[in-house]
Amino acid sequence: MRNIELLVPASSLEVLKVAVVFGADAVYIGGEVYGLRAKAKNFSKDDMIEGIAFAHEHGVKVYVTANILAHNQDLQGVREYFEELKEIGPDALIIADPAVFTLAREICPEIEAHISTQANNTNYGTYQFWHKLGASRVVSARELSLAEIKEIRRNIPDDLEIETFIHGAMCISYSGRCLLSNYFTGRDANQGACTHPCRWKYAVMEEQRPGEYLPVYENERGTYIFNSKDLCMIEHIPELIDAGIDSFKIEGRMKTALYVATVARTYRKAIDDYLESEEKYRANMNWYLEQISNCTYRQFTTGFFFGKPSDEAQIYDSNTYIKEYTYLGIVGARDERGLYEIEQRNKFSLGETIEVMKPNGDNVPVQVLRIVNEDGEDMESAPHPKQRLWIDLGVELEQYDILRRKEE
Repeated sequence: MRNIELLVPASSLEVLKVAVVFGADAVYIGGEVYGLRAKAKNFSKDDMIEGIAFAHEHGVKVYVTANILAHNQDLQGVREYFEELKEIGPDALIIADPAVFTLAREICPEIEAHISTQANNTNYGTYQFWHKLGASRVVSARELSLAEIKEIRRNIPDDLEIETFIHGAMCISYSGRCLLSNYFTGRDANQGACTHPCRWKYAVMEEQRPGEYLPVYENERGTYIFNSKDLCMIEHIPELIDAGIDSFKIEGRMKTALYVATVARTYRKAIDDYLESEEKYRANMNWYLEQISNCTYRQFTTGFFFGKPSDEAQIYDSNTYIKEYTYLGIVGARDERGLYEIEQRNKFSLGETIEVMKPNGDNVPVQVLRIVNEDGEDMESAPHPKQRLWIDLGVELEQYDILRRKEE
């Protein structure tokens, strides 16, 4: 059996630390340029240095995305960016464009090169091609079945790793190469600026009947013909391992710390349980399913893994997420008063019952006993996002515990 890596996204330094504490083996992040999540907070140079140091202290790797499809005017900037990354020292670069790949091998050959899913990696010949050029890992296209991935594994060198998305949002365009955003808004998905127009409402109009709009699916709220359910493979860890996948990748570089903690913790336990015994994995399945549904999601599908998806993989009546918990904040250091610092994310109040989400899988109900602001004043509630507060929940807390509230 190959070593299994759990690869988790991080939109910011705070989320990276949560991903590390909640079970990631590796984290992938974006710098301020040349990644495909331009709207994410992303990492400044200083944050990247601190994040990599924190991850390495915990035995976790960090991969940096540089997976735009470059235009002429990008290349000099990419060169300068790689010179900077050479000094910072991430564990790998995630790259889609051959020119960008060539620059990476020239400027920082000591940093591993991983080939992004954006490069349309659908056959073992493509994997062999990138391996000969020096890539150590290729991210499989989302359009592949497990049978196809297994065949790729049989036809590539043992030292070439396969990374595969196993959880998160699905793109309706082939390997993410979408033109809708550029067409409608002038923001290029392949340059990192996607506005996700696939989630908008659409109707069909026949050429000879202008102004006559035909709903694809009859519903008073419209239709969402490009709106895929979210990928979830928590019930299929054995099949993923059997296919020869090295890195189980979670989608979500735009997600909150609560989402990242929930998904990382659940897959960490599922993988570890299965590696201990299949019986333990099967026995805990209801727990995994319950936990994974605690974060925001758009229903679930297994994507292309077991063949071409049917119309059941689409959502036709809504583009909203299912949300069972609200993210309140991350626990910081304890002060001399015995209070714990947090940076508040959503409103909560004195006397309210909330939950402490711990990396070991425990969810601890607690009551908010005290809220103190930066001026040392006691407060009845915490109404202002990003406000620094000190709280007493009546229990011992650990740094990076997540605070959340269950929604009725």
